[in-house]
Amino acid sequence: MAVPVLFVAFAAAREPATAPAMETVGKVSGIPQRMLAAYQSAAAQLPGQVPQCKGMRWPILAGIAKIESNHAAGRKIADNGDITPHILGPLLDGSGVGGNTTAYPEGNNRAMGPFQFMPSTWTGSGRDGNGDGRKNPHNADDAALGAAVYLCGNGRNLTDRAQLKAAIFQYNHSDAYVADVLSWIDRYSQLGNGTIRLGAHATGDARTVITSALGEQGTPYSWGGGGPKGPTKGTCCSPSGKSGAGIAGYDCSGLTTYAYAQVGISLPRTAAAQSQHGKRIPASRGVGALKPGDLVFFAYDPTSDTTIYHVGIYLGYGQMINAARPGTTVRAEAIWDHGFAGGARLL
Repeated sequence: MAVPVLFVAFAAAREPATAPAMETVGKVSGIPQRMLAAYQSAAAQLPGQVPQCKGMRWPILAGIAKIESNHAAGRKIADNGDITPHILGPLLDGSGVGGNTTAYPEGNNRAMGPFQFMPSTWTGSGRDGNGDGRKNPHNADDAALGAAVYLCGNGRNLTDRAQLKAAIFQYNHSDAYVADVLSWIDRYSQLGNGTIRLGAHATGDARTVITSALGEQGTPYSWGGGGPKGPTKGTCCSPSGKSGAGIAGYDCSGLTTYAYAQVGISLPRTAAAQSQHGKRIPASRGVGALKPGDLVFFAYDPTSDTTIYHVGIYLGYGQMINAARPGTTVRAEAIWDHGFAGGARLL
């Protein structure tokens, strides 16, 4: 069977004051947009459900849903995420239909919804993903968030391939199933970690820097937080008066300091100071002059490095990973169109 061509339409760049916590890919061929939105929303909400879990990405959820229901193919998906008609697996009564040979004691024990939850599993992992006060396995948002919670267990690191395999095996105890799901996760991951093509064209140290930063997605923003060894409690206070003293996480330069430390490069602690390291790429050359792994800067006055207030790591295709501001988490998003001040190449 031919593999479908994957297509992504990136969201337009936004100013930092209005950028939402969840960034979106516009289109991926073979996935209904409403289902794609559910996967992305679940990945964004997951840190609030299982804070210890790392590395949950929409391609992981898409890989599961591809095998379980082909992304609810042939069903109608309402604006609120409800799917009709319902997707139901065969009744597990030991009849042999659908490969089941063991009868289960529950009267209506069958897999439900686009992620094919068993009733007992849904009872423990089901979540209200769309905020309507219900936990419905036949709702795209609820089911995707429930699947994310179930895959994360007590706090897996899904950036680790072995732990990702274990999570998928827990979902369905079949090595063939694990291989099928992984193959789709890898295909969807070519589009990136929600909004970018993951480290497009990056190799060597640049890829290590990018992978290290992406592995911290979901870690809270903490003013003054983060260092070469990872997240730390921050200090008081940001220009808006937010304290990081009780929050273990990263601010913008703390994240870049950590990512570059993984390849043996020591950076100063502030964004403005970091702009003086490596080969400076002026804003006048535009985003197209950047390469994956470069630092990318933002300033009150883009012509003056002394006014730089923010730094991220360029991922390619107009995207960056950064710790944006208090109240957010480390995330990948489109480069802001406000205050772009160029970049710096250290690798």
